[in-house]
Order: sequence, then structure tokens, then C-alpha cells
Amino acid sequence: MKRASLRTDNISALQCTARKNIPMKMESCSMMVNRILAVFLVMQLGLIPIMAQKEELQTGIAGQKVILNCKGITHEAPVTWKYNAIVVRWFRSSHMKGKGKAPMTDRSEMDQNNKSLMVSDLRLSDAGSYSCECESRPVVTISLHVFELTISLNGHFLPNEAPELSITQNSSDSQPDLSIRLFNNHNNTETPEILRKEAPRKYILKLKKLQPKDSGTWRCHIHSDSPLINQNIVFDLKVLGFQNPALERKYSTVDSTVNLSWHLNFQEIKWKEGFTGQLNWKPQGNTTSYMLFDFNVTAWGKQHVTKKSSPFLFEENTTGSSGVLEVKLKKVQFKHSGQYQIQLVYNRRYVQSKIELLVMKVLANPVGPLARGAEMTLLCQVSSPLPPNAHLCWERVNGTQMDFKKSKQNEAKVEVTVSTAGLWNCHLIEDNNRKISLNYTVEEAPVWISYVVIGASTGASVLVFGIACLCIIAGMSWQRRRQRAKRMALARQHWLENRTCQCQHRLN
Repeated sequence: MKRASLRTDNISALQCTARKNIPMKMESCSMMVNRILAVFLVMQLGLIPIMAQKEELQTGIAGQKVILNCKGITHEAPVTWKYNAIVVRWFRSSHMKGKGKAPMTDRSEMDQNNKSLMVSDLRLSDAGSYSCECESRPVVTISLHVFELTISLNGHFLPNEAPELSITQNSSDSQPDLSIRLFNNHNNTETPEILRKEAPRKYILKLKKLQPKDSGTWRCHIHSDSPLINQNIVFDLKVLGFQNPALERKYSTVDSTVNLSWHLNFQEIKWKEGFTGQLNWKPQGNTTSYMLFDFNVTAWGKQHVTKKSSPFLFEENTTGSSGVLEVKLKKVQFKHSGQYQIQLVYNRRYVQSKIELLVMKVLANPVGPLARGAEMTLLCQVSSPLPPNAHLCWERVNGTQMDFKKSKQNEAKVEVTVSTAGLWNCHLIEDNNRKISLNYTVEEAPVWISYVVIGASTGASVLVFGIACLCIIAGMSWQRRRQRAKRMALARQHWLENRTCQCQHRLN
């Protein structure tokens, strides 16, 4: 009982002591809460500048425009945009707005609805820290990283020229090492040659030699892991040239019509520069060239052709501004063969394209119908030596394997001897493809013509024999007269001598 009473007394004493200490604990708790709130406020105030100092990275391309967004801003909120602490633009209301003295101020605009800042015609010097300040919101800071891509010759090239690309970066922070990939106009990867790497600020690359088919929009992809950058830069390459190959061979036969044409691609690639050109003809086997015409094309795509005097007549035709230059030769002759070279000149650089005209002809010896028992030689000839992969051949239509004759390698002619009438074809074969053909019909002479020929031959033989006999008889007669004259002259001389002697004897 005593122990129980003691516990009861202790409990009651503790309760009394607790009641007495309640105000003191409440006071200490409130003080603790106030301290925690104070610490929280201090931490919050300390985080605000830390959050304000955390910049958002944005990339831009020189020569283009960039839009910097100020997130979470209401329509009527007053905003001030600064560049490296210098005011660019500010807005208070639709009636109160203005601009500062930052370098890009005159190239900038602020959207009154979302308060974004647009900078046009971006420059490398525009890189830096941009801040969007609003009284009711934390400061939004954007670090602008600017890339500039420049192309040699302003992106205008002739075939077999290799462009150089220069990629430069600028930012307010450290400039990272870049990984650069190039994609051509067909979106295929290109591997350029790195000429110089002024890392990390500037990279100079050299592309392959270009051809007209490379004209179009290319893409440069720039990558960095830290900071994370994935930027595409598109650029145009224009290669002025001919859609024709550098050397083209054209085949024609005597007395036919042939068109020689060149297609310039300045319309397709939207070439906005002026250039000139001319067409020269160098006859086969001749070192002298003749200018057939010259032309010029303006920056607006207008063509003008001036025809020159030439050794033969031809027609030139240009179809407006389509870029097609054409020469038409009527009744082609063997002498028209040779190289027709067109040359294009731009900024003291030039490119040329040639068409080699090869002409075929066939001849017969003797000319005319083939008499019975006679022979005829057919000649097929081209105007210039053939390449190793080409040859000429004669074949008789519906003939046998014996009625076939092929030229030797690199020979420009082939002959075949014909003893019967029929249709013969001469073909020019290149890489097993028939390029041109020319036929010759050997006609058999009628029977009466054969008799006439035989009679004429016999009569001619008799006539020749008769003439020969007459010549012999005339010669013999002339020889006898000459001998007779000699004898008479000698007899007269003897007679004169004898008479002189008799006179002298009488005088004595």
C-alpha cells in the first residue's frame, strides 16, 4: 500500500511539474519555429540569385535570326531585355516602350504578346548573355552561342573546283571542341579534308572537287557533348556547267542533217551572275580553230548570241533563256568533221565541253552497174581514227558469212570486193552497239549493156589494133621515103662531082 501511494504521489508530482513547464515549452517551440522560418527565408533568398545565375543555352547562326523567349510572362507585364547588362529593349505598356544602346538594338524587335526578343542578321559579336527582367518574376538568363559558316568564292563554282568551308563559333562561356559532319545535296555523308583547326574557335575544311550534279542544298551538323549542342547549318553550292559530258562523240553520215546541242544548267541552279562564252570548231587533222559564235548571259538569265563568219553555213538556235545552245548542220560533208568546243567563262575562270563529229561515207569503184563477170570495190570510211572499242564492217543483206568484212583495229576504213549484185551495209560498231549505218546497192547491168560493153571492148580492141597497124605502115613508108631521099641526094652529089671533073678536063 505504501508503494502504491508513493507511485501515485510521484505521478501527481510529475503532472504538477509538467503543468508548470507548459508555458516555458510553448515559448521555446515558437522561438524554434521562428528560427526555422528565418533560416528557410535566408535559404530561399540565397537560392533566388543562384537560380537567376543558371543560364539557358541557345544557339544561333550568323546571318539568320534568333528568337529568345521569356517564359511565364503575362501580356501586360513590364519587361526589360538586356545584353551583358546593357539594355536592348524595354516594355511597360503599349504606349510605353523603347530601346537601349546594345550593339544589336537596331536589329532587334520585342513581341508585345509573349515578350520574346528577336535578333535579325545575327553576328558573331552578338554572342553573350541575354537577360529578361520582370518585376514579378525571377530573371530569365539565356546564353547565346553563335556559329558562322562561310564558303569560298561565295558558293559559286565551276566544275572540278574544291570549296573551302570555314566554321567559327563564339560564346560568353568556354568554347567546346566540335564534331562536324557534312551531308551533300543527296543527304549522303561527305568526308572533307581538315585544312586547319584553330580549335576551339575556328575550323577550316576542304570539300571534294565539285561537278554540276553536286549543285543544291548541303547540310553541316555541329555537335558537342558539353555543353550539349546539336546544330544544323544548311548552305547552297552552285556549280555552273554543262549537262553534257566533257567529251561527247556524235555520229553522222554524208548528206544527212545533224544537231549539236549543249545544255547549260544556269536556270536549274538559279545562277544569279553574268558570264560569257564562245563556240569554236577545229576541223579534223587541222590545228587552226574557227569561232562560229560567241554569247553572253546576264545576271537575269537573258542570252544573246553573235554569229561569226565561218568556212561553212550552219544554223544556230537558242531557245530563249532555257540554257540550250544548238548548232544545226544541213547536208553534212566529210569536211565538217572535227571538234566543236564550247567554252564558258566566269570571273576569269573557264570550263569547256566538246562534241566530236564523226562523218561516214561509202564509195564504189568503178561507179555504176556491175557488168557480168566484172568486180567492184566498195569503200566505207569515217573522218577520224576509231577508238580501240570501235570498228567498221561491211555485210551483205541476206548474205553468207563470206559476205562480211571487218576493219582492223584503229583503222578508219574498210574495203570489200564485190562480184555479184546485192544490198551491202556498212556499220560502225562501238562496244557492240551499232552507232550508224550506211548502205550501198550494187546493181547488175542489163544484158544488152553487157553486149554493148563486150562489143565496145571488141571494137576498141580492133580499133586499137588497126591504129597500131596504120602506125606501123606509116612508119615503114616514112622510113622508105627517107631512104629514097638519101639515095637521090647521094646520086645528085655524085653527078655534080662527075660534071665538075669533065669541065676541068675540057679546060685543060
